[in-house]
Amino acid sequence: MVFVGLIMVVIGLIHFYLWKRLVKDPLPPGRARRIGAVIAVALAVLAPATLIGVRSGAVPWLAWPGYLWIALMFYLLVTLAVLEIPRLALVLWWRSRRRTGKASASRITVEPAPAEAGQVLTAVDKPDEGDGGIERRVLLARGAAIFAGLTAAGVTGYGVKTALGGPQIARIQVPLAKLPRAMDGTRLAVVSDIHLGPLTGMNHARRIVDVINSVQADIVCVVGDLVDGSVAELGRFAAPLAEIQSRQGAYFVTGNHEYYSGFQEWVDEVARLNIRPLRNERLELGGLDLAGVNDLGGADAGDPPDFAKALGDRDTARPVVLMAHQPVAVHDAAPYGVDLQVSGHTHGGQMAPFNLLVGLQQPVTSGLGTVDGVPVYVTNGAGFWGPPVRVGAPPQVSVVELRTK
Repeated sequence: MVFVGLIMVVIGLIHFYLWKRLVKDPLPPGRARRIGAVIAVALAVLAPATLIGVRSGAVPWLAWPGYLWIALMFYLLVTLAVLEIPRLALVLWWRSRRRTGKASASRITVEPAPAEAGQVLTAVDKPDEGDGGIERRVLLARGAAIFAGLTAAGVTGYGVKTALGGPQIARIQVPLAKLPRAMDGTRLAVVSDIHLGPLTGMNHARRIVDVINSVQADIVCVVGDLVDGSVAELGRFAAPLAEIQSRQGAYFVTGNHEYYSGFQEWVDEVARLNIRPLRNERLELGGLDLAGVNDLGGADAGDPPDFAKALGDRDTARPVVLMAHQPVAVHDAAPYGVDLQVSGHTHGGQMAPFNLLVGLQQPVTSGLGTVDGVPVYVTNGAGFWGPPVRVGAPPQVSVVELRTK
């Protein structure tokens, strides 16, 4: 409840800031400003109602308008925050000019008086004619509001098009010292964060399956966050996953969102779709070990990861690839001599510059990195969570080609 309360406060403050910059500053007192205030309050209610109501399934119809507003809100906030620096510089410059102008205008000049007037000197006080400061501030506010609105709408529209399009194929080669020469060139298709949910349909999964099948992978690794809802709600959307093709099978580990959606029924459903769940276990696939652990979030649901069970008591002369939803799991996996970890969870940040915050929690946001001596490959994910928007992190199906050194 404390966390929910904090989110409500943050959302309220964001909307207050947006109201000030987009309504109060550029509009004069009157009907237009009152209407803008009402809209700001309504949107401030819409954002948390969407986050809570859609996830609980209570108001699924809020998904499209609510999540689109959240994305637009985010980019309005980012754009206006960036504009604060030049805005402040202009305001300070205008104030400096106004002070200089007033000082000049208030100077008293002494002039010789005409002889016939019978006076020696006349004091002339030049009045302050004003510098249009109020008009300039309003003009600046309106310009910033228009620029922010157009920028946020353009970026959000681009992000929607990217998120709803087919996933790109990202290819990378990773050398493994222990990999037998006979397995040189083994291709792993790594896909994560499909997020079947209220904004997707059967075509979402089918597009992803078509891309997976196009790379002719030896092994398919589905590393969590498959769904955002129950089997009853989304089972028909997951049906195309049964058509995944690979030479040595398709495998699945849970992500944190499975634990919000009835993880056990999804484990059973995935198995029915011919994708083998790896539940803290390890398989031998030729000269390669493939291991999988439950997501770290499973601990709260009584289904925690067990690294010792999945990785302990194995032949360390064989290379092992670990499937773990969150990149941060590498800290627990490293002591077991993992040769490569494949993960998702981060969405590559999904909406730049949010990726900068993701990096504070996860050791790798996107692509290949090395953590505690272990190579960790993180795919952007093939779907989206929350807003149907991706900026700077297109949806991916990753092909990891294993090479001998």
